[in-house]
Amino acid sequence: MLNRVVLVGRLTRDPDLRYTTNGGVAVTRFTVAVNRKFTNQQGEREADFINIVAWRNLAENCGNYLRKGSLVAVEGRIQTRSYENQEGRTVYVTEVVADDVRFLDTRGVSKKPKDQDDQDQDDPFGKLDDPIDLPEDKIPF
Repeated sequence: MLNRVVLVGRLTRDPDLRYTTNGGVAVTRFTVAVNRKFTNQQGEREADFINIVAWRNLAENCGNYLRKGSLVAVEGRIQTRSYENQEGRTVYVTEVVADDVRFLDTRGVSKKPKDQDDQDQDDPFGKLDDPIDLPEDKIPF
């Protein structure tokens, strides 16, 4: 049997990092928007919104370093589960349990965890998304 998923997309909101009440294990949930290859009849590109769950160290890294709009590659497996809601109806959930999450944005390189001070104002790599202005005679190729 084989159950493997590989997705590349952007986070739709900031990840939700929590800890379990039994044992304090880190778990992070987030949603990735994955564009479809084709367009609809109006010529617009549609996307699928895939729920992702990460556990332990991977969960802490995702919770601390990813933000809404971050580009990620997720590798994992599809999991389905069900529970009974407050009205007594059975709710079915399908999600990807992440084994690996790769941070693909250059913006993610310069980000710090949420709880650190912004003390490195003079970081030369802090603005990786800004274009570099070099005169043509300084370009080596």
